Amino acid sequence: MNNTIAVLATIAGVLMSLANYPQAIKIIKRKSSKDISVTSLLIILFGTIIWFVYGISIGNMPVILTYGIGLFGSFFVVSSYFIYRGK
Repeated sequence: MNNTIAVLATIAGVLMSLANYPQAIKIIKRKSSKDISVTSLLIILFGTIIWFVYGISIGNMPVILTYGIGLFGSFFVVSSYFIYRGK
């Protein structure tokens, strides 16, 4: 039972980490980040960095994997925001 919950939590974490990608794709396709809140993006990026570093510090591969994917996605969205800001 405990292993099943760990697997489900890892799958859920990966899916949640993928949530940033559609936003980045939308920004790039529209070539505009006009309606995007940079404050919330930066908060998410900061939290993702902390969880990723924590995963590394405890050597927990599901946390590292999940937040590694999330870190790349968060960075992708924030980068896209700054590339297309004001457009």
